[in-house]
Amino acid sequence: MGILLAFAPFLAFVVIERTIGVPAGLAAGAIVSALLLLRDMVSPKRKVKVLEIGTFILFGGLTVIALLPGATEWSIAAVRLRVDTGLLLIVLASIVMRRPFTLQYAREEVSSDLWENPGFVRTNYVITAAWAAAFAVMVIADIALTYLPALPRSVSIVATVLALAGAVKFTAGIQSGNVTSSRAVK
Repeated sequence: MGILLAFAPFLAFVVIERTIGVPAGLAAGAIVSALLLLRDMVSPKRKVKVLEIGTFILFGGLTVIALLPGATEWSIAAVRLRVDTGLLLIVLASIVMRRPFTLQYAREEVSSDLWENPGFVRTNYVITAAWAAAFAVMVIADIALTYLPALPRSVSIVATVLALAGAVKFTAGIQSGNVTSSRAVK
């Protein structure tokens, strides 16, 4: 459940961006990110995570840029390209930092004796890589929509839905098929 909640800022962004506008959507993402960080800071059972820090910086920074006097108004496709690229970079950075983002959530769900188990750690690298691949597909779809305006928006929407559904299904399959990853990502 924790990993799904980590994507709440992106959901808040999409809903508010669609109903009110881009700057408000970015601000909503920043606010939800800040609330998740605050929750982790005050909870004795939780730790602040790379994904949540990165998401707060991403939405906070984009909000500031969007609200600057004389800022160029971004199209929906252009802002989504920035958000999805930021998300992909956060996930890739978690791998480079040797702290795959799923591992931080998995450690909240399993006993500490599994934390350093090579199979458990490797499984979380694989799951994180699958999510990175899904986010890369989303970035490619955003690039296509941004730079090929004649392309129907439905192509980007279908690519995004399939990428996310694939990552969720892959994660669930890994969880159910690998003892060391049991309950690794919820």
